[in-house]
Amino acid sequence: MRGGPLGAVIGRYPSSNGDSQMGNSGGGIIRGNRKCRDVVFLIVFIAFWVAMIVNSSFGFNQGNPLRLTYGVDYEGNVCGSKHSKRDLRELQIKYWMNPNQVYESGQKNSQFKLADARSICLMECPFPSEDGLNWVCDYPDGAIHISMDEWIDRNYDFFEFLTPEMRNSSLQLQGPCYPVIFPSVNVHWSCQFIARVSNVSLRHWQQMGGANINEDIIIDKSIHKSLNSRSVVLQRYMADIGKSWPVLIVCGGMVPLFLSIIWLLLIRHFVTGMPWITVILFNILMVSFTMFYYLKAGWIGNEAISPIIGEHDPYVHVSGREQSHLRAVTILMTAVMIISVLSSLAIIRRILMATSVAAKVIGEVQALIIFPIIPYAILAVFFMFWFSATLHLFSAGQILQNDCKSNCCAYDLGADRISCDKCCGYSIHYTPHIAIAILFHLFGCYWATQFFIASSSTVIAGSVASYYWARGGTQQDIPFLPVFSSMKRLMRYNLGSIALGSLIVSPFESVRYILESVRRKLKGSNITSRPSECCLGCIGWTVKSINRNAYIMIAITGKSFCKASEIATGLIMNNILRIGKVNVIGDVILFLGKLCVSLFSAVFAFLMLDTHKYRSAHNKISSPLFPVLVCWWLGYIVATLFFAVVEMSIDTIILSFCQDSEEHQGTAQYAPPLLMETLDDQNEMQRLTHGSS
Repeated sequence: MRGGPLGAVIGRYPSSNGDSQMGNSGGGIIRGNRKCRDVVFLIVFIAFWVAMIVNSSFGFNQGNPLRLTYGVDYEGNVCGSKHSKRDLRELQIKYWMNPNQVYESGQKNSQFKLADARSICLMECPFPSEDGLNWVCDYPDGAIHISMDEWIDRNYDFFEFLTPEMRNSSLQLQGPCYPVIFPSVNVHWSCQFIARVSNVSLRHWQQMGGANINEDIIIDKSIHKSLNSRSVVLQRYMADIGKSWPVLIVCGGMVPLFLSIIWLLLIRHFVTGMPWITVILFNILMVSFTMFYYLKAGWIGNEAISPIIGEHDPYVHVSGREQSHLRAVTILMTAVMIISVLSSLAIIRRILMATSVAAKVIGEVQALIIFPIIPYAILAVFFMFWFSATLHLFSAGQILQNDCKSNCCAYDLGADRISCDKCCGYSIHYTPHIAIAILFHLFGCYWATQFFIASSSTVIAGSVASYYWARGGTQQDIPFLPVFSSMKRLMRYNLGSIALGSLIVSPFESVRYILESVRRKLKGSNITSRPSECCLGCIGWTVKSINRNAYIMIAITGKSFCKASEIATGLIMNNILRIGKVNVIGDVILFLGKLCVSLFSAVFAFLMLDTHKYRSAHNKISSPLFPVLVCWWLGYIVATLFFAVVEMSIDTIILSFCQDSEEHQGTAQYAPPLLMETLDDQNEMQRLTHGSS
């Protein structure tokens, strides 16, 4: 008898820990000298959660998600907020009253910034009168004894109530009332001026002796440039996620849950046809997913996204950075679609050889199909908390008055005089520690997600191992008792090892994302950064593979993470030819299945976001890009949780089979009959057992 690395633990001794309800319930695999492992990393993980809660509390205390959508006025109030100095619940659109200040901010080398231009919050963008002159006056205060509601009802105009001094100040573009000379349109909740002056309004203004108003195209470009800055666009993307939370729940949670269970049931009952069904469905979804991007980018049909909110002049065309991002992603998705379709068709025949093993495994572990609902529910609660904290962290900057050195005098209704003191505007200022808090929050999401997935995988591995080493037991499928026993062992002994394993993957992914960002910014460094990124990608894939097999050994032996990784690596290296074909190709069909589930979730998200609710009014999103990608990501995570039933079952049985063969002179003694039949039917037994010869 050849001794293997698990000789004293596996297959030699009966169970003695009370898990005898299932024959021997795993023989001796549960018997080992179990104790708490990698406790230091469990303490680190607990400390990490404490830090996550503290970090999120900072966001909840300091942030306001409304800032991500609406701007701030010249007093520092957030438009659309009822908690500002003024009740602005119904006033969500930011409007710059003085057109000359907008013009000045758009000139090259100008020290005056658009953020310092006098702005207020309105219900809708004003439009020039067709037969006279419209006015937009400042918030009523001081000698103007009308309420905010009356001010709104009067279309923000109380020019007739002004004193001669106030009227003269207004004609000099110093307020409190300002003429509406240029038409404007609601672009992402800010009034974008259209450099097409109203001749009627301008003539009335000149007849009244008003100051000269600049009519250059700069007045248009200044606001456009501000609304399309990188930081503002990122804020809008985050706001899109907050507005589309029903889509995230349906397409990121409920749809992938339903599809994952359906896919597992189908692969069990339609083993022969499922590879073809999966590949065909994958290709259809890839093409559909890409076509939706073509639609939203405006290259097919008339469904291009528009930055304009509400009705507007059809001759007004305003472009945004979001559309250019969509077009870039469309080109990328086209390349990915072509490669994916060709690759899937090329490997379809090789996929067929592993699906029968997968189907047999699902037939043996029916009870486990329901188990992932537990980690799914935990992850659902976590993500609801995490997304809410994310929105607050991204909006956690301080609203501070700008330090400007420009002439921005304006009439102060409260002081009843023209004031040049503290007339600079307000902006949201982000400090470096907020950026660090956001990075920590993003890293925390990845580590926590990997931890929950690893915990679920370890429970599955422990349950399947119990079945294998009990010679298949006496039941037709795995009952729930071994699942609960595996969960108990995980909670009692192995959480530290799982924390370490999930932590090891995170740095590689984080560094790879950082390198990708650097590569995009440094155009001349493509030659050096791409090999580094490729190398880290390969290392990351290897680490994930080692982790997955280490979790199996942790479930079987109760060893620490490092020791379990050593055992798993040795077992794989000794049997690389035995497990290669079934294992790798099995992973391919499962990977395609995950992509089908996540792509369907993304396509369904496109359809939901294409409804009237998200294309107009208050819930209008700036771009479907981020919500769709988040739904795709969430769908992939949910599919990973459920497909781990098959993935971990195949890996656990294959590793157990190899160890069984090593301990019994090349002939597996504990393999379940259905597994033996499958391998015999495919003439794989001889190749698996004598693969090295």
